[in-house]
Amino acid sequence: MNGLKYQLKNIRHDKMCILTFLLPVVVGIAISLLSDVSFLSISETSFGIVQNEAADDTAVWLQQSGTVTQYETFDALRNAVNDPSTQMIGVIQVDDTIQTFISGDELEVNRVIADTLPQIYENRTDSLPVERMLIHVETDNEGLKSLLIAITLVTAMFMGCTFNAMSIISEKEEGISFIMQILPMTTQSYVVQKITLGFIGGAASTIVTALICMRIELAQVLPFLMIILLSAYIAALIGLFIGIFANGLMIGIVSIKMVMILFLALPIFFYLIVPDETILFGLSYILPSSATFYGIMDLFNRQFTKLWSALAVLLTHAILLSIVYKLVQMRRTKV
Repeated sequence: MNGLKYQLKNIRHDKMCILTFLLPVVVGIAISLLSDVSFLSISETSFGIVQNEAADDTAVWLQQSGTVTQYETFDALRNAVNDPSTQMIGVIQVDDTIQTFISGDELEVNRVIADTLPQIYENRTDSLPVERMLIHVETDNEGLKSLLIAITLVTAMFMGCTFNAMSIISEKEEGISFIMQILPMTTQSYVVQKITLGFIGGAASTIVTALICMRIELAQVLPFLMIILLSAYIAALIGLFIGIFANGLMIGIVSIKMVMILFLALPIFFYLIVPDETILFGLSYILPSSATFYGIMDLFNRQFTKLWSALAVLLTHAILLSIVYKLVQMRRTKV
């Protein structure tokens, strides 16, 4: 217990450790602010006209292609177009034609629209030999938001890996590991302390992040907690592996970066690109983070059958990694 208190006291003085656990929470807050933001409305073309100078049918025609904002004077319209925070296209009515102007810092697509809009307006009454098809979008940005939440939660769950690895490497660098060898503390107690700290930190960071940016139904609470507990335990254990085999700070940092990139990039790639019925997709479960990521996405999609498969894979990883770590410790003790 005293050793655990010492580890907790050491954490309070380590700003990097605190930032490690708070980073997913901050990202979760940012994602929650996207709740009322529509990505379709952000990408929608915006037009500006001068009030009472554009014909009513012109305003109606422009509204079919984007949002239309009316300004009292031309100067007000020009200032709105020149505002760096907008992608507005200015439209001026000249008899039966229109003229457009832009500030010059717009996206390429808006420049093309501004250049071609007067010609399209002239031919607006001509019938085109094309067949139109309306595709109804059932969801707006929920799919992207779910993906961002899943990535953030996986990052939070595996933060214990970063903490444990950096903690052990720092102890090596500062010589604290030699002091640990003469303290009245067994190797097993030391390992339990490290796993406990990484586990608690990762689990706590994930739960707080989930409460901020994720709505969980009552039926989802138990499987979600199981995903968190198993993933946080696996992450803490992997951090111990990195801390043991990393001989220096730079090697440890590189190892952590490679592991985190591998644990985050591959599950996202397989989920978005590879069909889930293929053997290649099944091989992705070799990474424990894949089961974590797929399990969270299954929660969002309410696919509970697949969810239990992900939990079974996580449990298998936890057992196998515990056995491997035990064997490594026994071998190091003999040496």
